Amino acid sequence: MTTENDKHEMLIVTGMSGAGRSTVANALEDLGWYVVDNLPPQMLRPLVELVSRAGTSLPKIAAVVDIRGRGFFSDFQEIVQSLRKSARVRIIFLEARDDVLVRRFESVRRPHPLQGDGTILDGISAERSKLSAVRESCDLVIDTSDLNIHQLATSITERFAAADTAGVNVTLMSFGFKYGLPTDVDMVADVRFLPNPFWIPELRAHTGQDAEVRDFVLAQAGAVEFLDNYAAALEPVLAGYQRENKRHVTIAVGCTGGKHRSVAMSAEIARRIKDFPGVAVSLKNRDLGRE
Repeated sequence: MTTENDKHEMLIVTGMSGAGRSTVANALEDLGWYVVDNLPPQMLRPLVELVSRAGTSLPKIAAVVDIRGRGFFSDFQEIVQSLRKSARVRIIFLEARDDVLVRRFESVRRPHPLQGDGTILDGISAERSKLSAVRESCDLVIDTSDLNIHQLATSITERFAAADTAGVNVTLMSFGFKYGLPTDVDMVADVRFLPNPFWIPELRAHTGQDAEVRDFVLAQAGAVEFLDNYAAALEPVLAGYQRENKRHVTIAVGCTGGKHRSVAMSAEIARRIKDFPGVAVSLKNRDLGRE
């Protein structure tokens, strides 16, 4: 009888053209994954069977599947459901804003695969429409709009280097609302209900990583109560994600500028959930140093 631990691991990389699939493929290859690029969806099942015959020499495989694959949209869901019976399958969806994708295509002077006689934006719109259902079924969505190739590769390395050591990998991301909501997150917590250390002259130049700011934030009414209750609420959610094979979760914690409260509070949330069963935690401060 095949158990979950006996199954080979397959990662399917898909998403918008120009969003960084090649960069992700290269990063995974550097981490020891066996990567196959531009694979038609109908070839996913034979690939899993081939790897199964290879035994432990190819324990982790990644396939880049995109709009160029014939029959992608009609067969994809059925194929993935079938694969889950014999492999641990996860799907990464890469996306970016329309203006960013247009700029990327223009910079390499290549047409969008779906633009036909129209514009690049016409092709992007058509692709986004065709991929909408696929995006909804993905395990991880990464918005690469504000990432260069090195930052995207680093993000993949951080997410997948230790993927075998935890049931779910949680990223706590601090951010500033004045710089916009992050798009590639699963949950958002707003800690602007706490007094802002920015208005304390001796704390203004410090950050939430400094003891002075952290102690000030945690001493405020409601801070510890929020942390304890939020962590308690996350415990069954993260356990459920593991049962549903959702391996990567990003929780954004926001304050006004992403320098004081959100940095301190995200670190405290991380400290409270790091010992949950099957959970690995990492911290990311999106806007720290941006002011």
